[in-house]
Amino acid sequence: MDLPSLPRNLISNLSSSSPYIYIHHICLPPLSPEVRQTGDRFTHKNINKMSGAGEGKMVCVTGASGYIASWLVKLLLERGYIVKGSVRDAYDPERTQHLTSLDGAKERLQLYSANLLEEGSFDAIVEGCEGVFHTASPIKLSFSNPEAELLEPAVRGTLNVLRSCANSSSVKRVVITSSMVAVSENRELKEDVVVDESWFSDPSYCEEQKSWYELSKTMAENAAWKFAKDHGIDVITIHPGLVIGPLLQPSVNSSAVLFLNLLKGVEPFPKATCSWVDVRDVAYAHVLALETPSASGRYCLVERCANASQIIKILHEHYPTHQFPDNRMSNNTNLISPNYRASNEKAKRLGVGFTPLEVSLKDAVEFFREKNLVSI
Repeated sequence: MDLPSLPRNLISNLSSSSPYIYIHHICLPPLSPEVRQTGDRFTHKNINKMSGAGEGKMVCVTGASGYIASWLVKLLLERGYIVKGSVRDAYDPERTQHLTSLDGAKERLQLYSANLLEEGSFDAIVEGCEGVFHTASPIKLSFSNPEAELLEPAVRGTLNVLRSCANSSSVKRVVITSSMVAVSENRELKEDVVVDESWFSDPSYCEEQKSWYELSKTMAENAAWKFAKDHGIDVITIHPGLVIGPLLQPSVNSSAVLFLNLLKGVEPFPKATCSWVDVRDVAYAHVLALETPSASGRYCLVERCANASQIIKILHEHYPTHQFPDNRMSNNTNLISPNYRASNEKAKRLGVGFTPLEVSLKDAVEFFREKNLVSI
């Protein structure tokens, strides 16, 4: 599940009828053959770099049907990897067809059903893999006891995967998908602030703010680093901001729903500043983190920090005749924050070339136009 770095207090506005889910709110029409096979014109500049780099190597992707993970699986297959992917139900074609129809999937993609909260569930899946990408994360968005229903499961899910990796004779590195909310939640973000990998979210601050999702990601990362130190596992954490761009999976995830709401003006969008990043850059960063021997520690993935008004301004430049719902911005002053900055220098040194936010937004709009979800 790919829940991104969202403005504080916004998570509670999302809803689900399932206790532990990969968030999906809107079902999409089937992908066209062109999109299924090649990614069509949404294929990223980095996708075909170093094709064949993973030939003969086996890796695992947890939560393989998610937003980020789907692009990651696509990229791994195109680089020649044999991919073991875990999903909630490997026999559900509605959740997996977009993966099984990818180029190379017939020969080199293996899907497994796995329960993130069941210890040992990943033992057989990670065995034989050199690298493991842990993108899956349990989440419960409606709860009365955050500790029992969200915080403890988030930590347990991460540790279950890491235990399986520790018990494996083949795993050399684990790349974990975290979030910018595990980095930046420790003080008020002001205009002169630059967030980077040296920042760590403060659990006490998150609890004080009742930012339970942020706290869950922070606790899960902290637990991962402690486990890695105690067991000698090579772990890298990836911290994307609000992830934007076209989708491969057959359902709309939470960040895409927020963007659609902004486009349609169906509900007020908070004025809070968000850190934005292209989904294809996030997938590529995961692969670089695995393939680069010198990669280590944490990586913040942010192309730019911008608020909703600035996003609307960018969209106006691309679609000047369309009337975007500027007046639907939230007047809740508790959600207004200045444009802090986030450093992406470490990620750039890794080799990540960030897609301009303008391109990511336009690609997302064009994707939703093709799916008849917006009329622009």
